[in-house]
Amino acid sequence: MHRSAGLSLLVLLSAAAAATVERVEHDYYKYHPMAEIADWMTRVEKENPDVVTAMEYGQTYEKRPISLLKIGLNTGQRKKAIWMDCGIHAREWIAPAFCQYFVWQILQAYKTEPKMQEMLKNLDFYVTPVLNIDGYVYSWKDNTTRLWRKNRSPGPSGCSCIGVDLNRNFDANWATVGVSPDCCSNIYCGSRPTSEPEAQAVTYFVGTQKEDFLCFLTIHSYSQLLLIPYGNPNFTAPNYNELMEVGLGAADAIRRVHGMNYTVGTSPEVLYANSGSSRDWARAQGIPLTYTFELRDKGQFGFELPVNQIQPACEEAYSGALHIVTYAHDKSFSGAASTAAASTATLWTVLLAAGVTGITLM
Repeated sequence: MHRSAGLSLLVLLSAAAAATVERVEHDYYKYHPMAEIADWMTRVEKENPDVVTAMEYGQTYEKRPISLLKIGLNTGQRKKAIWMDCGIHAREWIAPAFCQYFVWQILQAYKTEPKMQEMLKNLDFYVTPVLNIDGYVYSWKDNTTRLWRKNRSPGPSGCSCIGVDLNRNFDANWATVGVSPDCCSNIYCGSRPTSEPEAQAVTYFVGTQKEDFLCFLTIHSYSQLLLIPYGNPNFTAPNYNELMEVGLGAADAIRRVHGMNYTVGTSPEVLYANSGSSRDWARAQGIPLTYTFELRDKGQFGFELPVNQIQPACEEAYSGALHIVTYAHDKSFSGAASTAAASTATLWTVLLAAGVTGITLM
């Protein structure tokens, strides 16, 4: 009997150890091919069933499912939302690495931090780790394809080249500036606005519930920038001052982590003019806080950021993204009638009267 009990205990301990290994096996400080990212998404949903749901919302040209992780508490009510996508450009591998890190961090914070618990009660996060899946898979093929940018749809009749720049394909001042009609160009904008299935997926998913989204973050590399609308210099966002103020606060948050400087501004001001970006489309839909993150570095390694920089790049970008998300949340919910405790509502009334709500935004 004692020997049997001992064997049973050994089996249980071995199973527990195996489960522990399974939970921590994903390495957030390396680049992962698409199959590993898909497995990770499945595992994250399985391990966090109370707050995580995987959702398929489209297909790529090569018929791969486009999926996201919805992260938030199911309150039974319609909720405000935050959008984040990574990997719209295939070669920008640090972007999908950041989306994975971001999900990991907010789930870790949810376990212990009242602020994150509050945000997941009030908000749903929709995170697409890789939007341009066909292009991303192709960029992993071999060294000759590592710097592939576009998706993998065929060119128009008479063109032997492949792919559209998805971040020039959205219906936002499409094809007006900073694009090319040459189907072999890296900035080919497609034959018409939203011609590509990947752009169509985002347009439909976000567009059909655009009034719910407070924030739209699209993650790229490189150059260490926070870009606000619009890419066409003839247009200015109606909340330009707010976008700049919040963006500068995010840049400060980034700088405090590892000392890296991010420049904030419109694309024509700090990079180059362009049109048809997802960021501009989202702002034109009425989503107030829309940003493009251009992560490390400033050109030394460019799109081939070394593995040893994944951790610091993600840590600082997380701090910047969290600043923007927290601002969006607090602007919508602080002192609102939906606050459960009357004492908390009273406190916010006092703070609002004193004009010090900005204290909570950092």
